[in-house]
Amino acid sequence: MDPERKRRLVKPLQKHVLNPPMRFLASIGRGPSTHALLETRGRKTGKLRTTPVGNGLEAGTNRFWIVSEHGRHSGYVRNIEADPRVRVKVGRRWRTGTAHILPDDDPLERQRSMPQGNARAVRQMGTDLLTVRIDLDPEARD
Repeated sequence: MDPERKRRLVKPLQKHVLNPPMRFLASIGRGPSTHALLETRGRKTGKLRTTPVGNGLEAGTNRFWIVSEHGRHSGYVRNIEADPRVRVKVGRRWRTGTAHILPDDDPLERQRSMPQGNARAVRQMGTDLLTVRIDLDPEARD
């Protein structure tokens, strides 16, 4: 299927059907462990935007990986281009960090090294896979 046509079909399904319940569950800390919330600042409005993403927290590091289904056609990717400071909520904890878009990274290979929660859905629904790395700020100690 033509990528533009596929994007026009998939994006409304994600925006209005799939993402709202996942966003709600993740916001109250009840979403599946395979998912997380990404918070970006809207590039036009400046409002905070949350998007459910796969849980790409790399164990033992301060890195979080995302493979965007629609690359630079994704609103959150365009928001990151305008302001790379983001927050990620995994479970019940928010972490701040700086996002980097990696056009030269192999997103399919990257997915193989990530938790497999939504990798298949990303490949099936995706039109232009793109890797995003978030360098998380060190956690504050109590």
